[in-house]
Amino acid sequence: MVLYTTPFPNSCLSALHAVSWALIFPCYWLLDRLLALFIPDPCQKYQLLCIVLFMPIYLGLLVTSLPFAFLGFLLWSPLQCARRPYIYSRLEDKGPAGGAALLSEWKGTGTGKSFCFATANVCLLPDSLARHNNVFNTQARAKEIGHRIRNGASRPQIKIYIDSPTNTSISAASFSSLVSPQGDGMARAVPGSIKRTASVEYKGNGGRHPTDEAANGLASGDSVDCGSLENACIVRIGGDEGGRLPEADDQATGGQARNGAGGGPRGQTPNHNQRNGDSGSLGSPSASRESLVKARAGLDGGSGEPGATYSKAPHKASVVKKAAARKRRHPDEAFDHEISAFFPANLDFLCLQEVFDKRAATKLKDQLQGYFEYILYDVGVYGCQGCCGCQGHCCFKCLNSGLFFASRYPIMDVAYHCYTNGKGSDSLASKGALFLKVQVGSTPQDQRIVGYITCTHLHALEDDSAIRCEQLDMLQDWLADFRKSTSSSSTANPEELVAFDIVCGDLNFDNCSSDDKLEQQHSLFTRYKDPCRLGPGEEKPWAIGTMLDKDGLNDEDVSTPENLQKVLESEEGRREYLSFPTSKSPGACKKGRKDVLKGSGRRLDYMLYAEEGLCPDWKAEVEEFSFITQLSGLTDHLPVAMRLMVSAGEEEA
Repeated sequence: MVLYTTPFPNSCLSALHAVSWALIFPCYWLLDRLLALFIPDPCQKYQLLCIVLFMPIYLGLLVTSLPFAFLGFLLWSPLQCARRPYIYSRLEDKGPAGGAALLSEWKGTGTGKSFCFATANVCLLPDSLARHNNVFNTQARAKEIGHRIRNGASRPQIKIYIDSPTNTSISAASFSSLVSPQGDGMARAVPGSIKRTASVEYKGNGGRHPTDEAANGLASGDSVDCGSLENACIVRIGGDEGGRLPEADDQATGGQARNGAGGGPRGQTPNHNQRNGDSGSLGSPSASRESLVKARAGLDGGSGEPGATYSKAPHKASVVKKAAARKRRHPDEAFDHEISAFFPANLDFLCLQEVFDKRAATKLKDQLQGYFEYILYDVGVYGCQGCCGCQGHCCFKCLNSGLFFASRYPIMDVAYHCYTNGKGSDSLASKGALFLKVQVGSTPQDQRIVGYITCTHLHALEDDSAIRCEQLDMLQDWLADFRKSTSSSSTANPEELVAFDIVCGDLNFDNCSSDDKLEQQHSLFTRYKDPCRLGPGEEKPWAIGTMLDKDGLNDEDVSTPENLQKVLESEEGRREYLSFPTSKSPGACKKGRKDVLKGSGRRLDYMLYAEEGLCPDWKAEVEEFSFITQLSGLTDHLPVAMRLMVSAGEEEA
């Protein structure tokens, strides 16, 4: 399949569209700024004075721009019939972490391979609309969101093995935590074990090409091997009797990791404002409280030199003192789960919703392209094109679908469909579903190993359960058609092996509200498995809501990823800062309503996976699931991430 790298099939139409949008944009921008004046920004002083001064200016310029906008609209509207439903962007990467190189890592044999997925609603609406959700400055937020995601995902992956009399092995993913640093510098053990990668601080080339010096600074006697795995280090720690770790020296030892030559864009991501006591900046891939081994990396004789941030790459991790080794963090669960202050290291696929603003989408793409080689953005349709048969509702689309997809693996096929039953304000956006087929490997027999990913955003208005259920029906039908039309395999001669099938996005219903019973019982949940739910209306005890209470988004208590993580780890904090279903009981105040509710908030963002429809004898199992706080202050949703292990058949004990 040919992927569209431009929104129009030829340069003539692209030029006409550029002219039409140049005529429309001043009116669009002035209207947005005028409406934003009347929605208070807590960071802006003298709100009334701004209204008095700027309202006449914006209003006068808006009236002046209207004739030009009208002419631009007459040219812009018919052009949308020829517009393609997405823009595909690829950054050629010849390095060892490029998409083509990743395909050679897995041949469909051995113990299997894990893939990491994340989804988030980032609320990148025009600023006047975003302010209704208590988030501001869409363009700056887009750049910061991309910066934080890239830094969180590009941290080196570290595998840690603890040698003990019980021969317990720990290998953990970046969003599992075993210790939490306190303000006094002591380490507090968090109950549970860890399963795949320790998180570290990594500033430099985006975590793509680490060097052997990356793990310097570990305690004496520990052995480190960083040469065999891309973006990974092996750390071995000797244990004493009883399965406990020996005392570790807290003193920092010398060590450094150098950035790649040339100091490309991946290396030039300076830290955000760092607070005293924090392990790192809000947007940096800083060492988190999740780490297993803490190594404070110093700069050899140059810690105070200007520009050292860009040329040196210190790694950090946390020290475990006398922590007993555990086989699993949660013995009652088949996989690890937690609230993490960082996106998981080595994130493979990213699905975003509500990237409605085109300028913000471009800024986000520019930030993420340093880590993700393949990106789809500006997904959807405009005008009356593509959403025919709107069942009596508005068919004119002012905004695109808001869907955004980024991948480290090559994209093979893409399809987009617009929901035709939108209602009210939701019908002004071309909400729909984005279907993708990606290649993740190849067998020795040259059979492609592929995966399917579906990203969607359902109808948002409350009391419209029937509309959302219809959209879920459409989603399943479109997905079945997409798999059938893109499959080049037959049972007798399989040319492709399916490794995973994922459905994710903002479904705009939860699993604890009585008003959402219809969606909770939809057949989608029989075809796909939700790691966070036990059944219709019943969540697993560790699952929390992903919708934040917009009134508390700017509170100091949740202003940083670390602060928000600490708050959400307590039931009291969740009741204070998460959104809960509205109560229909008369006279119930907000806080009183939360006190009588079961569950831990409204979980609107889902990550589902299929156990059937994969390659015969292959098995997909969840390794880790996390709720992520790294975008605190930038959106009103919590991102969620899942690491899925795909194994080729049963492993022998």
